[in-house]
Amino acid sequence: MNDTRDELAPGSLRGLFLFESLDEGQLAWIGEHADVVDFPAGEDVCREGDPASCFWVLCRGEISLLRLSRGDQVEISRSTTPGTYGGSTEAFVPGVEQTYKHTLRACSDVTLLALPAADWSEKLREWFPMATHLMAGMFIGMQRSSTAIGERERLLALGSLSAGLTHELNNPAAAAVRATESLRDRVAGMRHKLAMLASGKLDGAVVSQLVELQEEAVLGVATAPELTAMQTSDAEDEIGDWLDDHGVDGAWDLAAVLVAGGLDAEWLGKVERTVPDGTLGAAVRWIAYAVETETLMGEITDATARIGTLVNAARQYSQLDRAPYQPADLRVLLKSTLTMLSRKLEGITLVKDFDPELPEVPCYPAELNQVWTNIVDNAVGAMGGSGTLTIRTRREGDTAIVEIGDTGPGIPDDVRPRIFEPFFTTKDVGEGTGLGLDISYRIVVAKHHGDIRVHTSPAGTTFEIRLPLTG
Repeated sequence: MNDTRDELAPGSLRGLFLFESLDEGQLAWIGEHADVVDFPAGEDVCREGDPASCFWVLCRGEISLLRLSRGDQVEISRSTTPGTYGGSTEAFVPGVEQTYKHTLRACSDVTLLALPAADWSEKLREWFPMATHLMAGMFIGMQRSSTAIGERERLLALGSLSAGLTHELNNPAAAAVRATESLRDRVAGMRHKLAMLASGKLDGAVVSQLVELQEEAVLGVATAPELTAMQTSDAEDEIGDWLDDHGVDGAWDLAAVLVAGGLDAEWLGKVERTVPDGTLGAAVRWIAYAVETETLMGEITDATARIGTLVNAARQYSQLDRAPYQPADLRVLLKSTLTMLSRKLEGITLVKDFDPELPEVPCYPAELNQVWTNIVDNAVGAMGGSGTLTIRTRREGDTAIVEIGDTGPGIPDDVRPRIFEPFFTTKDVGEGTGLGLDISYRIVVAKHHGDIRVHTSPAGTTFEIRLPLTG
């Protein structure tokens, strides 16, 4: 503290351009309520993010104003002009707890006036009521607009994700319904054929052997080889010809079922040698029903497993049943986001390179999922629905790094400095709000004390998200 009161004399205060139009009473009030404070070169007068307790006015020396940008302090301006001000610059807004929006740093030994923010706020509204009303209205209006549009952005993103999830759930659900209906018909047919086979034409030993062949065919469904379209066609021709030669009706319908179950003409020869004349057709169809039943049950299992996977991905994405802040596996979060966005990724080549040794990161998982969503959505838009999306995780010291890269045209030089600005967008009117990257930046930098870096060229763009591994 400097006890010198010369800085607070009306004449000295009027020499500061900020106060040159004030009357004697206003200058006297400032002289009574302000303190004179000295700071040595290199010391911070106030720091961005701390509670805004004072309004600072430069009397002598040189001072710089700095803002945080992607984890680095960037100098915005530097001044030696008496009257230059900073600190609680939004003191005109009543009833709002303010924080410093910038850092003031002494470039040389400096002397400043310190006005208590609460007292200064009250006098501003008393001295300049109309101006402060207008400025407060503009400030609060911008805040409300940002909040409202940000909420709408999140709702629109949620609606898009919900539509995609519904679409993804509908496919396996419909497949399960279709398979169940077909399964009912096949089971009924299998009962009917069994009744025909057991109507007195087959003795117990033959039925027992036929049941063993059926079991062998069913067990083979799970290990049936994957055939190409040409191999499948050739196999169906072979079985179809064999069935035709042996007088079995519906040979070509049966051929497709038997080939899907991994059976061939040689195997059917075992059935022929087991059953008496006149029963081969019924025996083959009974076995085909069993094979198709097993295939349909496999489809139902796959469909229900897919539904379970989607539901689990939605739960992982929303994190509604988990603590807001907790250690989380970034790979799990990324996979759940990709699952939720799978419909948008149609036509995109997806490359995942996840470090299996990356430890869990203390974070707000649901909010990081919002970051991945915003960046992936932008990447897909930049590529126009076709290209390669690469997502990579790695560790660098005490930092976990997530890279999301696209093969789009890159970010133009005149646009790149503004991509994290709120409301800035290159999309058509109504297509974007310009808040996606702003929200992502605030989540990563302000909330997780991490960083977002952008590497871009005409060959594509990569967003590098850096998160501390220590909470």
